[in-house]
Amino acid sequence: MKWRIRMQIEEVPLAGFVKITNKDALLVLDMQNDFLPGGALPVIDGDKIIDGINNLADKFHQNEYPIIFTQDWHPKDHQSFASAHGKNPYDLFEAPGIGPILWPDHCVQGTHGANFAPRIQTVKATLILRKGFHKTIDSYSAFLENDKNTETGLRTYLEAIGIERVFVCGLAMDYCVYYSAIDAKNYGFDVVYVLDLTKPVNSPENSVSNALQRMVDQKIIFVTSDQVLE
Repeated sequence: MKWRIRMQIEEVPLAGFVKITNKDALLVLDMQNDFLPGGALPVIDGDKIIDGINNLADKFHQNEYPIIFTQDWHPKDHQSFASAHGKNPYDLFEAPGIGPILWPDHCVQGTHGANFAPRIQTVKATLILRKGFHKTIDSYSAFLENDKNTETGLRTYLEAIGIERVFVCGLAMDYCVYYSAIDAKNYGFDVVYVLDLTKPVNSPENSVSNALQRMVDQKIIFVTSDQVLE
């Protein structure tokens, strides 16, 4: 049997310096209280990327290039929650539009956990896009909900303002940032994944290595934030 080597974060090939232009947009995924330490679904060190995201957003804002923030916005009985099925958070679960695992209740509409982290500078946003508000469909990607049929409207918006390339960052590396990067690529956008401005959930096993390998295979470009030039 031939075993496939798992890709590690430090093994991801970096593209080098990339200059932003008026054909670029910055997409910041789900920088919300529930995904930070102390939240209902905390991503380890998720708070440590806030300053870097603000600095990157400054580069776009100063040039009047679009910045889009996404916001998970679940009803309290969302079907992606383990509590909706009498199961435990992170249990494996597959259903149309839901899975591959179940989550703790998080980012419930109107709660503190659904609010953006206080230090993240959403004042610079061109657009704030809420997702995951359909009870029976989860929405990792900023472009396409998990039924793989329902669009969020982001693709149409970016095409309407002439965007050809998106830079992606935020939370989490192996879920919302990853799925957004893949869908953006599938919709014909060039994609730059800012590797140091995202952190992973790491569940289930191999979620990070599988996501990284697929993005490499799809020829998504990887950079660090200091390689993004105005």
